[in-house]
Amino acid sequence: MIPDDYRPSETIVAMASPPGRSAIGVVRLSGPDALELTQRLFRAESRTWPAPQHATVGILADPADGETIDQAVVCFFKSPHSYTGEDLVELSCHGSPVILNRVVETLLSMGARAARPGEFTLRSFLHGRMDLTQAEAVQDLINADTRFQSRIAIRQVQGSLARELLPIKTTMIDLIAEMETAVEFVDERLVDTSAVRLIGSLRQLSEELRRLADTFHAGRVLREGIQLAIVGKPNVGKSSLFNYLLKRDRAIVTEIPGTTRDMLLEPIILGGIPFRLVDTAGVRPTTDPVEIVGIERTRRAIADADLAILLIDHSRELDDQDWELLGLTTGIPRLVVMNKIDLPCGCALEAMAAVEAGQFLRVSVKTGEGLGVLAERILDVALQRERLGIEDVIITNSRHHQLLRAATVALEEAERALLDGASEEVPLTYLNEALSSLGEITGETTVDDILERVFANFCVGK
Repeated sequence: MIPDDYRPSETIVAMASPPGRSAIGVVRLSGPDALELTQRLFRAESRTWPAPQHATVGILADPADGETIDQAVVCFFKSPHSYTGEDLVELSCHGSPVILNRVVETLLSMGARAARPGEFTLRSFLHGRMDLTQAEAVQDLINADTRFQSRIAIRQVQGSLARELLPIKTTMIDLIAEMETAVEFVDERLVDTSAVRLIGSLRQLSEELRRLADTFHAGRVLREGIQLAIVGKPNVGKSSLFNYLLKRDRAIVTEIPGTTRDMLLEPIILGGIPFRLVDTAGVRPTTDPVEIVGIERTRRAIADADLAILLIDHSRELDDQDWELLGLTTGIPRLVVMNKIDLPCGCALEAMAAVEAGQFLRVSVKTGEGLGVLAERILDVALQRERLGIEDVIITNSRHHQLLRAATVALEEAERALLDGASEEVPLTYLNEALSSLGEITGETTVDDILERVFANFCVGK
């Protein structure tokens, strides 16, 4: 469905490079008048206008007064062989904001319209150059902070999710055709053997969609990152572990308990996954008003964390603060880590084994012993033991996940209807609902408000 405010007769313009100074800045034009506007603005050094997909050097000059704006390189992409599927021109200028703004303003005065966020990609979708999953992945690719994020995003830009869904949708269409035949022609009513076969097919489709939807937890972690809080009582090694994971001395480390009085938060990349690492104040009884505020923030950090590392001093007995923190972190994924194993053991390991069923780690932040295993366990818990590979199709978008779940539920209802002996019209209705949900993922069946949500957060010029 095409949005009401989409005007294919309009030619749009925007800067396609980020704000600020750079060696090169790019201005992009798309629409039926892109070539004509460029010809009025650009004087090529060669006598003939360049062929499509060729770069040409020349001068940009304001047609109103002939004043030279800049020397530029122009690339013309003729419809339909362009990013948008329309005639598209890219002007590569010197990267001065003054020059780039002047070029855009001149083109606007000549009749172009300022592009809205994501409008170039929206036009690409509307002209069939990409499906909706590919369009959404463009934004993921732009926003990628890690190599792994970019690799997953580029696979989705290349259509990996659509390819994964295609055989599922094809099977659904075949089942719908068979059931519609049974509805239209009384003599073709489903026999028991056909119903059993259809139930098996529906169950297999449900399992495939459920498997795909179940990758969303790992995909959300991959896209949004994990808030990882390091907690423990004072002087247990929290700041030392924080600095180790961060690979630089960010937190102050001393032998004096209570050095950290406020939260420190830093982004890190671990195994290609983004984390927001939080170093917290140590929890202990205190009358210091500043430290009391820090401890209260620690409690909030625990409540907000996706994952907690609870550090306990291997060289000392567990005390009330250790047990309090064990209670506070019970409701979230956590790793209990015994630090200072380079010192003689003073902790009742039997008590820890009873609490954690033996699932605690032993490390020495000082010597580095056990820290490699800790990093692996952090990834295991964060991803719920799902180890992602570049070949995997991973759901990173909540819209896709919701529609996959809706399609799965509809297939389960269709299966239940057949098991209950309902007439073919009932499972057929659910099958059509499931197919419609999958169509919304790729944009084959969509509505304006979905398109508005998808493209609202795009940058202008993309």
